[in-house]
Amino acid sequence: MSFRSRFLLGLVSIAIGTAIWLPLLRFVFRPGRDQFRSELAVAPIARQLARRHVDLWALPGGGKADIDKMRVNNPEWDFMGRTSLVLSLANMCLREPQQQDEYLRVMDRIIEDTDRLAQAKGISYFLLDHANQSQFLQQPVRSIFVDGELAMMMGARRLVAEHEPFRERMRELVHITADRMAVGPVLSCESYPNECWTFCNTVALAAIRMHEVLDGEDHRQLQRDWIATAKDKLVHQQTGLLCSSYTYDGQAMDGPEGSTIWMAAHCLQIVDESFAEDQYRRATSEIAHQCLGFGWAGEWPKSWVGPMDIDSGPVIPVIDVSAGSSGQAFVAAASFGDTGYYRSLTTTLMFAGFPLSRDGRMQFCASNQVGDAVLLYSTVVGPLWQTVRERGRGVEAP
Repeated sequence: MSFRSRFLLGLVSIAIGTAIWLPLLRFVFRPGRDQFRSELAVAPIARQLARRHVDLWALPGGGKADIDKMRVNNPEWDFMGRTSLVLSLANMCLREPQQQDEYLRVMDRIIEDTDRLAQAKGISYFLLDHANQSQFLQQPVRSIFVDGELAMMMGARRLVAEHEPFRERMRELVHITADRMAVGPVLSCESYPNECWTFCNTVALAAIRMHEVLDGEDHRQLQRDWIATAKDKLVHQQTGLLCSSYTYDGQAMDGPEGSTIWMAAHCLQIVDESFAEDQYRRATSEIAHQCLGFGWAGEWPKSWVGPMDIDSGPVIPVIDVSAGSSGQAFVAAASFGDTGYYRSLTTTLMFAGFPLSRDGRMQFCASNQVGDAVLLYSTVVGPLWQTVRERGRGVEAP
């Protein structure tokens, strides 16, 4: 047989082999159906992820080394990691009440430490440097990023079990936030100077809703008005998705971004479920991807491409993989019951996330503390929002 014939035969053999094993590759990395997430209990991988975070915060330094390392790149990640962990532990408390005492101690420590830092060091402690490079338009200076997530953490803790020290502080944060949103040109507050972020404003709306069901107040008019304003002024015309950022007076800055829209849709589930469903459906159509059993998410729809930044993380062109969007897609897929997409995301994570399991603890070497906390949240999300819905029906019943 000539060299040319042998070469062609080799190519054909490789092609046939690839065609056989490539579709089967997902089975090597796909976790068992209830290994990552279960609707009935805390799944094994979820428990291992949680164990690492709980142990870090149980130490005298509160995981300071890991947090300091992450803050070098982005101090926002420190704050968001705390929020995701508190939300995770709240859901775990509701799934396994026998573990509440341990989880509540960690939640209280995180919330108290976060509030102390925010009050002692100011909002810039958890913000990027450009927070100090220009002036906030709304005075006095506050960031809805800090106020909204702090209120949400306190609400999550109180929905598990009332905690009087947080009741008045949460009420203060919610009243400040709701009052400032109500007078804004598009019912939104700034996260950074003249930058309103959809991520932060929807988190704040969810925190306000939590406060309603906890303390019997009524902010439904603000919520309805915000949704109406968003539909009219804050959506991207080509996709119908919420823009990720806009000026204080409502001029779009960035179009739809995966690192924003997945979490925004999740938060809106307890504010306006039909609009949340609409946003999730549009997002999956525009930026969710699946191939051969692997799943991932892009950062931008084809009709709008923005710059890579600290939130999007690196974006791999051609196949359109965004680390930031894919991480948040876990939360959205889980909370909207999209089991097929969620399972494909976990398959990709086990393939490319380099999981490291040791002594009953798990972390993903391709991730960091905030990334692992977001993943943990996706594995247990559900009971907390269901509690808000159930208690909300009781509060609003005639």
